[in-house]
Amino acid sequence: MRHNCEPRHAAFLRQSGPSLAAFAAMPKLVVHDRTVGCGIAGSNLIPRATLTDTVLTALEVFLPTVAKGAIVRRPAVMSLAGRLDIDRRAKQRMQRLRRKYGTGPLLLHIMGRRVALLFAPVDVNRVLAETPEPFATATPEKTAALAHFEPKGSLISRGEERQERRRFNETVLETCQPVHRLAGAFSRTVASELGQLYGMRSRTELTWNHFAGVWFRIVRQVIFGKAARDDEGLSSVMSRLRHAANWAFLIPQNPRLRRELLNRIDAYLRIAEPESLVAAAPHIPITGITHPEQQIPQWLFAFDAAGMAAFRTLALLASHPNEMKLAREEIATSRGEHFLPFLRAAVLDAIRLWPTTPLVLRETDTETHWRTGIMPARTTVAIFTPFFHRDDERLAYADQFSPQLWRDGDAPHRDGLIPFSEGSAACPGRELVLLLTTEVIRNLLSNTEIHLRRPCCVDKNRALPSTLNHFALRFELRPIS
Repeated sequence: MRHNCEPRHAAFLRQSGPSLAAFAAMPKLVVHDRTVGCGIAGSNLIPRATLTDTVLTALEVFLPTVAKGAIVRRPAVMSLAGRLDIDRRAKQRMQRLRRKYGTGPLLLHIMGRRVALLFAPVDVNRVLAETPEPFATATPEKTAALAHFEPKGSLISRGEERQERRRFNETVLETCQPVHRLAGAFSRTVASELGQLYGMRSRTELTWNHFAGVWFRIVRQVIFGKAARDDEGLSSVMSRLRHAANWAFLIPQNPRLRRELLNRIDAYLRIAEPESLVAAAPHIPITGITHPEQQIPQWLFAFDAAGMAAFRTLALLASHPNEMKLAREEIATSRGEHFLPFLRAAVLDAIRLWPTTPLVLRETDTETHWRTGIMPARTTVAIFTPFFHRDDERLAYADQFSPQLWRDGDAPHRDGLIPFSEGSAACPGRELVLLLTTEVIRNLLSNTEIHLRRPCCVDKNRALPSTLNHFALRFELRPIS
């Protein structure tokens, strides 16, 4: 089944286009408000937050996001975040800022850096549509983190290097295809690994640790082939580097450990086992700036978030009988098809409810003009996705499981919903992630009755929690007789 990327990107640009065109025709605005101005006489910069608001935003929005782990989640902090409802507090802080300063970008000065927060979906669409110029993906914060394990990855590259590395990723991951050509092989791997999870017992408890072990055996085989199934050493090295990356600038890089990771990956690239993603690499033209071995760590990193999304989707389905019925009906009538629209929509809404990328960052290469003034060059633009996805002052469905959103027109673009980002820097593995997560859910639901044992806060009759700690989820699986 072939799929052209252009319609989705074109729709995204159309959604942004009229507003951008109207903005371009607007005269430059001068901000005179002494409360929100930048403190420069006659300045026409975008509004600037007061010191008090800057400190509160740093404490309630940025600090918790960093503390939970931008590159790998910290279980203890995730547990604390759930108990304290930290994400709801962060959203409410953003709502207070919007009421005070309006919907235009808001400038904050944090630890010597200029940061611009966005509040309007149209501005989110603009930034993503105009990536990578003037809104570059290679922000200093992101570069400092990802350089721990992929210093030449496409996300922290610019210009020709970014374009070439992005091309490699899109070709191997088949970005424009909702069903990867190796979907059959991947499905067989999923069935084999999950079959061992069920065993012959009448009941099985499924925790995150159990699920993650199975999930990463699947992921290693999908990327590298069967030879990597039990390569726990590869996952261990990657985990150590990701934990270091959580600290970004604050701890030195470990070149020896990074070389070990890249050497392991390079060895699998040389084998290029059939029915694996790396099997495509030898057939793709590369140049001296492609560095395939440095693109693959990002896949391993992203598949961790995909596993979290699949596990949370199971919790949603297990606690929403109507949606579970729709999922089972789709599976029963799929006749082996790998494209399952309802299950894909369920996964997308799980990521909306609990974004796996809570901060989408861009860096301005030049000064940019907005309806409320000028944003200086070298400003970090921050899109706090939990605010846009769960804004209960704007979205009637904010705290509800609403998979129909992803099948009903332009709601995601209109409302600023970006579970996989959008535009030219959208996640190149989006379709592959949706394929693998739905295959796992399909297999589980085809073979078991699944019951959510913990936590009780995931309930169709209550507003869904702002934070869902996937480490704490507990399920009971019962074989279908």
